[in-house]
Amino acid sequence: MIKKITIGMLFVLIQFSVVAKSSYILGPGDKVEIRVFGQKDLTVETFLSNSGQINYPFFGEIKVTGLTVKQVEKLIYKGLKGDYLVNPNVYVHVVEYRPFYIHGEVQKPGGYPYQPGLTVNQAIALAGGLTERASKDKIYLFKEKNKKTQINASLTYKVNAGDTILIKQRFF
Repeated sequence: MIKKITIGMLFVLIQFSVVAKSSYILGPGDKVEIRVFGQKDLTVETFLSNSGQINYPFFGEIKVTGLTVKQVEKLIYKGLKGDYLVNPNVYVHVVEYRPFYIHGEVQKPGGYPYQPGLTVNQAIALAGGLTERASKDKIYLFKEKNKKTQINASLTYKVNAGDTILIKQRFF
């Protein structure tokens, strides 16, 4: 019985990891690690700057922001295959996600570390909960790409890295 639960939980974690790996878009502030199996000199761990470029051995500057982790793996694989390695085994993962921001009627407004699958309700919990004057109906989300467009968000709305949440006051 315990083996079945453990194997089932492992399967769910692997599925979540694959989905997160294929859909998460890298951006400034993310810390990534790039490894090539058996090639320690090709391991790089770095924060992505506003330019979106990283310095990678043999390639020099390459732009990785706006790409998924899987796309970066393919980019580096294609660059290394043939000239440098026969069949490179490239692994890229996000070590640290860029933060999301929450302000307005929460106990501790500010920037917080993002985790995949984060909802507005969980973000509020990280910020110490709502104040007594907070509105549960006036929750606005500003997406990282377009900070000017506000989305009316519910407590179950998904938050992405770099997003900003604003909780307004309620009318008494």
